[in-house]
Amino acid sequence: MFTLEEGAKLVKLARKAIEYFLATGKILADPSPDEKFNVRYGVFVTLHKFPTKELRGCIGFVEGIMPLWQAVKHAAISAAFRDPRFEPLAAKELNEIVVEVSILTKPEKLKGEKETYPEQIEIGKDGLLFKKGRFSGVLLPQVAVEWNWDPLTFLQQVSIKAGLFKNSWKDPDAEIYKFQSQIFAEVEPKGEIEEIAME
Repeated sequence: MFTLEEGAKLVKLARKAIEYFLATGKILADPSPDEKFNVRYGVFVTLHKFPTKELRGCIGFVEGIMPLWQAVKHAAISAAFRDPRFEPLAAKELNEIVVEVSILTKPEKLKGEKETYPEQIEIGKDGLLFKKGRFSGVLLPQVAVEWNWDPLTFLQQVSIKAGLFKNSWKDPDAEIYKFQSQIFAEVEPKGEIEEIAME
């Protein structure tokens, strides 16, 4: 678990990385200010338009492939400029978006009969990772809350996110993992930062 102060540092870092890349085309090279940020965690950076909360970009790493400090910078730049669903962020938008950082726990594989998977998922707490061969998809915990999905719908939607049919999670070679996340976000562009609790 991270404190609000630590989470705020990560959100500010994400914004700083976006601004620096926009100005220079380079990745911010400053060192980690906290030893805790040198540990490897999965992390996603999400950008929303303010105040509509419309999605503007979301990219990240489900597992800890690099120190958290580095992962936040890379995810932030990718969310702003490399999300294939959106045009790259323009300078004029810097004051029109809020930055959100989700720090992920290590994914835990669901076990047992596939029919029991829905009851192993807690909406508002769990995110989902789908893997099947070369196909994969991930949905953060907050997505199911935003769309008011039940566990079965959540499983169907992560299957679709992976580019497959909605019931592909039932396939014998499909693997489903769940994870949790701690979320920190700006209340308004460049404003106060808060920890978001899922309802």
